[in-house]
Amino acid sequence: MSELEYNKMAAKNIIGVFDSGLGGLTVLKHFLQVLPDYNYIYLGDSARLPYGEKSPETIYNYSREAIDFLFRKGCKLIIIACNTASSQALRRLQQEYLPTAYPDRRILGVIRPVAEYVARQDHLDSVGIIGTKATINSRAYQAELSKLNPNLRVEAESTPLLVPLIEEGWSAKPETKMILKKYLRPLKIKKIGALILGCTHYPFLRREIKQIMGRRIAVPEPGEIIAASLKEYLGRHPELGLSISDQVTHEYYTTDNPVLFRKLGEKFLGCHLDNLSQVKISAT
Repeated sequence: MSELEYNKMAAKNIIGVFDSGLGGLTVLKHFLQVLPDYNYIYLGDSARLPYGEKSPETIYNYSREAIDFLFRKGCKLIIIACNTASSQALRRLQQEYLPTAYPDRRILGVIRPVAEYVARQDHLDSVGIIGTKATINSRAYQAELSKLNPNLRVEAESTPLLVPLIEEGWSAKPETKMILKKYLRPLKIKKIGALILGCTHYPFLRREIKQIMGRRIAVPEPGEIIAASLKEYLGRHPELGLSISDQVTHEYYTTDNPVLFRKLGEKFLGCHLDNLSQVKISAT
């Protein structure tokens, strides 16, 4: 049996969720609410975080290794719940990697659903974006928003310190709020109408961000938008063979020490991460 034939046979009724660290839990949390009867495997590549400071080629290689790990675990569909990987690696993974390695499976990102949601909002003439350097420099959000609503004014700011602060459990520290205020001030001055949280880590700070931006500026919850988009996608693609499970299973993997991952993950998800393991996915 060839490796390709084995890969096809090994596919199970599982949805994979991948992020560079804890951030993808903000997406998985909404998957569990909107689509609770599916099996999920979550992978956080915390050992190589942050992705946002890496080169496009490195981000692609890291993402490919993570995707391959999840497919080998039997996932039929993988959500790259990382804006950096979605902006830098998704298209190449879809066009170069999938057709030869796993032609019967699918990979989705998180940028398009959020951009579509924002572009549809009535009476919105300007939007801000915060994200990692790699996401902002890729101009992925700007390109999507421009195609969907050419009249929308788009302002973007990179906020590179936020991911490490969140991963260290510093979300509630006064130092983090001070840094947030500095990052968000230029966007407040430009009088945007809505703010896109262009990193799945940032919903950990959504309450603080909303307080700083004020009531006039909408701050959509990306996880809600992405979960609704996934539900619609599954309805349109029954050929994937993903269906609800009588005995739902959730597995969690991290490439770094699982102690902090468990502590922050359980606090955020509000449940015990019983099936949490540390793994190595790097080929080196």
